[in-house]
Amino acid sequence: MKSWIKAFRLRTLPLAFSGWLVGVSLAASTADFSYTIAGLTLLTAILLQILSNLANDYGDASSGVDEKRTGEQRMVSSGQISPSAMRKAMIIFSILSLLSGSLLLYIAFPEDFITAMVFLSIGLIGIGAAIKYTVGKNPYGYAGFGDAFVFVFFGVVLVFGTYYLQVQNLNWEILLPAASMGFFSVGVLNVNNIRDIESDRAAGKNSIPVRIGRKAAVRYHTFLLVSGLLFSAVYVHLNFSTVWGFLFLMVGFLFRKNIRAVNTLSSAKLDPYLKQMAISTLLFSILFSIGQLVPLLAY
Repeated sequence: MKSWIKAFRLRTLPLAFSGWLVGVSLAASTADFSYTIAGLTLLTAILLQILSNLANDYGDASSGVDEKRTGEQRMVSSGQISPSAMRKAMIIFSILSLLSGSLLLYIAFPEDFITAMVFLSIGLIGIGAAIKYTVGKNPYGYAGFGDAFVFVFFGVVLVFGTYYLQVQNLNWEILLPAASMGFFSVGVLNVNNIRDIESDRAAGKNSIPVRIGRKAAVRYHTFLLVSGLLFSAVYVHLNFSTVWGFLFLMVGFLFRKNIRAVNTLSSAKLDPYLKQMAISTLLFSILFSIGQLVPLLAY
């Protein structure tokens, strides 16, 4: 059981919760807010996150990337979970994600078949993308496209999707905080990839840091975190109601600490800052949500 819990990588799950929380807080003002829809949205996001982690563990072990890994030990490469057992787990979580997502769409769009099918298609693409990230021939994660996947699904799709499932109305300004969550989620991945830059290069995994080098990857990291704060600040400015909306800027001190660590520490010492980046993203989502909810509580 301990091996499976490690394979789930619980320290990465705040990313799914964070994007969901931002989306929920943005939708909280709607009169038809549904706690059932909110709960199923979170469950589906977490199941997809775990599926992605399991597939990454399996794919990296199959490719040999884990042989010289700097960070925490992976379960398949260490022999604690067999490849066949991991494949079965991936199938189980794919089915669970599909069932949870289908129930969510049935409740959210009982009379809107077309919209439900659009969301179902996005969900199926998400399941496939989570697996294809490091599994199979020519996994796109090894070609440097993992950042795009994380930005789209943990940012745009998760935040905007969570919001739309509640409100069922398009508000393109929501893409601003959605992009913020995408940038921060990519930031977590970027710390991981900088940490593993040497082992990834040796194994032929061409992550962004491997492609552009350590120094450029640090500048890229700075761009991600600064842009994330800026996009949300623009959203709050456009929808200003109280200074509490800018509360999330406090997390900038933690992001600055993360940038300094990525810039100055060796790869072997970066692993704690992977967790720090995930927790900082969670704190951002909490502070951003407080800023969105305070005006509602005032009334």
